[in-house]
Amino acid sequence: MAEATVELSDFNFAGDDRVVPFQVEGLDVRGRAVQLGPLLNAILGRHDYPAPVARLLAEAIVLTALLGTSLKFDGKFTVQTKGDGPVDLLVADFTTPDSLRAYARYDEDALAAAVAEGKTSPPELLGAGVLAFTIDHGHGMQPYQGIVPLDGSSLEEIAGVYFRQSEQIPTKVRLGVAELLDRDEAGKPRHNWRAGGLVAQFLPQAPERMRQPDLHGGDGDEREHDYSEDDAWSEARVMVETIDTDELTDPQVPIERLLFRLFHERGVRVYKPQSVLDRCSCSRERLKGILDSFSAEEIEASEQDGEIAVTCEFCSTTYRFSPEEFTAA
Repeated sequence: MAEATVELSDFNFAGDDRVVPFQVEGLDVRGRAVQLGPLLNAILGRHDYPAPVARLLAEAIVLTALLGTSLKFDGKFTVQTKGDGPVDLLVADFTTPDSLRAYARYDEDALAAAVAEGKTSPPELLGAGVLAFTIDHGHGMQPYQGIVPLDGSSLEEIAGVYFRQSEQIPTKVRLGVAELLDRDEAGKPRHNWRAGGLVAQFLPQAPERMRQPDLHGGDGDEREHDYSEDDAWSEARVMVETIDTDELTDPQVPIERLLFRLFHERGVRVYKPQSVLDRCSCSRERLKGILDSFSAEEIEASEQDGEIAVTCEFCSTTYRFSPEEFTAA
C-alpha cells in the first residue's frame, strides 16, 4: 500500500496572532516569528490613528509580541519610545501569559505638517529621544529597564542595538506592516492592517563565537577594529535581511512557510505557537484604587457634570464614578 503524501498546505499552521518559536540547529540560531491580523486591526481601529502613526505603533506591537512572549515568568514586558517628533510617545506592553495592548500619542498639527512635507519615515516622526525596554517581574521586585537612543534608525535597527549593548547577543530583527484594502461580503470597501516580524539570535554553545565588533566610540573615534564575524551567524543574518514586507505580511504565506523558505537547507524546527490577545489590564477596581488616593480637593477638581469620568488610554473604555464614592468618612 502506497504511503500517503503530505503537502505543505496540509500542515496545521499557527495562523495570525500566534508567535512561533523556531530553531536552526545548523546555524546555532534561535528565534521567534509572528503575523498579526485581527489583534492589530482591533488595537489600531479603536483609536482611528492616521496611517503614519498606525504603521509606527504596529511595528512597536510586533516587537512587543516577539520579545514579550519569551518571558519565562509571570510579569510584564513594555516597549516605549519618547521623542521630540510629531509622534512623541509609543507604548506597547505584553502581560503574561497572552495579553497585549498599545497606544500612541501624537501632535495633530505637527503630524499634518510632517505629512505635507513628506517627512513620514520612523526617524522623522519619532525625532530624537529614547527607546526603552522594561521587564517587570512584579511581586515587589525592581523592574529592569534597558534604554537606547532614537538615533535616526528604524525600530528594528534600534532593537538590534539594544541586544548588542544590553544582552551582548548577536540579534537581527525584521518588522513589516501592510495596509490592505478589499471588500466585505456585501461588496463594500474594507480596510485592514497586517503586520509581521521575526527576531533571530545567534546562541552557539561556545560563548566566544558570539564576539561582535566594538560599538562606535563617538567623539570622532573612527578606529577600525579587528573583527571577524562567525560564518554561521553571517549566513543567518544575511538570510534574515532578505525578508521583505510582503513576505512578513502576506496572509497566503504562513510564518512556518516563510521560515522554511529561509532556512530549509539548514534544517529549521518550529515549536508550539503562543497566542497573543487584545486584552487590556484596566479595570474599575484598579482605577477606583487610584482615585481613593486623591485628596478631597483633587476629587473635586476631577468632577465634571456631577461625575468623575476616566478613560483608559489603551482600550478607550470609560469608567464613571460618583464623587460620593470618595467622600471621606
